[in-house]
Amino acid sequence: MPVAVAVPLFIASLTVTLAAARLFARRLDIVGTALGLSETIIGVLTALAADGPEVTSAVIALAKGEHAVSAGVVVGSNVFNIAAMIGLSALLAGSVRVSRTALALEGTVGALVTLIAAGVLLDALAPLWAAILVVPVLAAYLALLLEATRTEPRRPLPRAVRRQLLDVLATRTQPRPAHAAQHRSHRRAMLLITGDVALIILGSLGMVNSAVALGGHWGISGTVIGVLLLGPLTSLPNAQTGIRLGLSGRGAALVSETFNSNTINLVGGVLVPALFVDVALGSSTEKVGLLWLAGITVASLFGLGRGGGLNRRGGGALVLIYAGFAVFQLSA
Repeated sequence: MPVAVAVPLFIASLTVTLAAARLFARRLDIVGTALGLSETIIGVLTALAADGPEVTSAVIALAKGEHAVSAGVVVGSNVFNIAAMIGLSALLAGSVRVSRTALALEGTVGALVTLIAAGVLLDALAPLWAAILVVPVLAAYLALLLEATRTEPRRPLPRAVRRQLLDVLATRTQPRPAHAAQHRSHRRAMLLITGDVALIILGSLGMVNSAVALGGHWGISGTVIGVLLLGPLTSLPNAQTGIRLGLSGRGAALVSETFNSNTINLVGGVLVPALFVDVALGSSTEKVGLLWLAGITVASLFGLGRGGGLNRRGGGALVLIYAGFAVFQLSA
């Protein structure tokens, strides 16, 4: 594919993919409301829609045999999410504060899923065992959040814990203004969702093909294409949402959004595909990138867990970790 074709194709594909993902999330919200789904379930569905570009790009790259690109998208987007959503928010807002209960819940789930996915990527854990391990973790997480939102919980939780869990759900329980879209037929929204999904897939296909072609022309490795091009660009909507939450002082919502996004990327881009194809990392550069993800995850949890939360210095450290990650990828 000539550069003169690949560049405009990449830009057009990226624009279409991000726009379709945004519409997909809005329409899922309309459908979920019409069907009477809980805010928690709607939040999970819209998070899946927002992460559609990353996951779809990773899966398409894997299907095309571009394993380095696929792994790069997942690892690159997850490292970028922590640096841009949590780190940059702390820099701009002054600090990111979250309760210990919320941090323990989100951090534990995020760290466990990252560890399980790392085992699969390093070929140290069989995909089937990974699935057996990750399903109870995600099921328990969702069940706990659902229990916290029940008017009459089946398993009464301590008042303090319940209050902190509800704080975790802040990003999914925002009041909704009554606008025309909420009153339209959800059947129409469901039909349009099919088109949104098709556009996300087609856009991701165009992005992967054009990015790989450009990498071939300019001598850029598939890992760098995934880590520093596709990963961050497809994560821009999440970064925008995260910074908005950070500037609003909604630390629990920000942390929940960040780690949920990373979990969805790892499950959809690594653990599910691993049940059907080999996703093990092939180069030392890719493996070091995975260690970088583990490092920035631990650093963010440590900073958030300190008294007073993650301050500007800690946010700057996360941004610098990402900068070092980018320099390493370019120089490897």
